[in-house]
Amino acid sequence: MSLIHVVAVITSKPGMRQEILRAFNSNTKAVRAEDGCIEYGATVDAEDVGPFQTKFGEDTFVVIEKWKSLPHLMAHASSEHMKTYAAKTKPLIASHVIHVLSSA
Repeated sequence: MSLIHVVAVITSKPGMRQEILRAFNSNTKAVRAEDGCIEYGATVDAEDVGPFQTKFGEDTFVVIEKWKSLPHLMAHASSEHMKTYAAKTKPLIASHVIHVLSSA
């Protein structure tokens, strides 16, 4: 089976990123305990990188995930703690784009 990589770009409604990140961070322990989770964490724009960087902006964060297989990712997506997280954060999110990738 091929490793699965996920890059999820989450943009909050103006000024709501920290509230979403609080909910995200409180859910992280449960996600990392899931079978097949290799990596799962939120990232934001690094500072002082220079002109070659294209920033996502102050209302956006990017979730970097790595899973042992697609079935592991699919189980994660349908887990109860993810359903609860989604319901809690949905009103705070302006947009989200999820990229699911496999190794080249």
